[in-house]
Amino acid sequence: MKLSISTLGEFDIKSDGQSILKQSSRTYRLNKLFEYFITFRNKKLLPEMIIDNLLSESESDDPKNMLRTQIFRLRKIIKAFLPEGADESEYLMINFVNGYYCLEIGEKTEIDVDEFEALIHRGDMDMEHDPESAARLYQGAIKLYKGLYLSDNAYEVWLVPTRNYYQRLYLKTLRKLIELLKEKNENETVVALCEEALLVDPYEESIHINLMEAMLHQGQQKNALNHYEYSMKLLMRELDIKPSAMFTEMLNKIQNHVSKDNPADFNSINSELEDENLLGAMQCNIDSFKFLLNLQKRKSFRNDENDYLCIMNINDSNSRKSKELSEILRYSLRKGDVFTYWNQSQILMILHDVKDGGIDVVRDRIYSKIRNSSLIKERDVSFSFKPLMQEEPAVQH
Repeated sequence: MKLSISTLGEFDIKSDGQSILKQSSRTYRLNKLFEYFITFRNKKLLPEMIIDNLLSESESDDPKNMLRTQIFRLRKIIKAFLPEGADESEYLMINFVNGYYCLEIGEKTEIDVDEFEALIHRGDMDMEHDPESAARLYQGAIKLYKGLYLSDNAYEVWLVPTRNYYQRLYLKTLRKLIELLKEKNENETVVALCEEALLVDPYEESIHINLMEAMLHQGQQKNALNHYEYSMKLLMRELDIKPSAMFTEMLNKIQNHVSKDNPADFNSINSELEDENLLGAMQCNIDSFKFLLNLQKRKSFRNDENDYLCIMNINDSNSRKSKELSEILRYSLRKGDVFTYWNQSQILMILHDVKDGGIDVVRDRIYSKIRNSSLIKERDVSFSFKPLMQEEPAVQH
């Protein structure tokens, strides 16, 4: 009989594939003590250190005696895991020698983190001369990672360094495996790998980026765009921070992605480049807006067109209203107009060839749709207009 201890994800101990930990009766403190010994296995631990980490909030007048009692009870639980008459030193044994406690792991006990690190080390050794073997070893390690180290014990400070170490090692190994798969153009495998990884770590940007890139290589532009929109909302909602420039740059890659494997013809060009919805004004990101703004300025040098740049200021900057507000602008402006979000409280617009009184018409139409929608109050919205080719006034000193 062998014991298998799982720590990557939920803590469990199995024998012959069956959990024996869940069948046992343990208090929260005993469970925490057990996890502490597993984390610092084969290391000498002073009683004072254990008390500081696990019993500092206890109201006991004699914390050392309390620790001794808990360790006595934990030893009985460990013994109950083992076959009758088994040598404890072959499995798990808590010793007390020269003032130190130590959980010693015997040859009949396996811990997933030890196998996890061993597979990665072997993969690193094979990387140069046998990348296929390295990929198999990395895949084996990644399958062992079911979540954060001792994920069911979320709030212990002493766990943070160990938990962060294994998470970093997992992500580093995942990146190495993805690079090996990319070299062989195994994009379908990369997609499946990233989708599984996101079940474990849904907030890691690099996994989302690799997933979208692999989708693009498979020609799945719509799937990549859908995933970008989903992951952007997820990261901003859960982490409350703006994603990195590398992440946001994926939108440009997705929007500008065109497969060049087949010769160009008008049908393929229309299929790849034309928007599905040509109704109303066009919404774009800030980089595309910059490009269109400069293009329109260049055209205005030759054509007699009255183009305007407009700033729409919104006092109520609730980001959850942006989708509804975009719909209002899309159908208040004309097909030749363009708009983008400068920030949560300002929207930029290019109004193409505005005739006499056209500015008032645009403003009134937007105000009318805002009133009808009850989305935001009319008094919370204001506009600034400037002819696209107007020279800026000189600064007076």
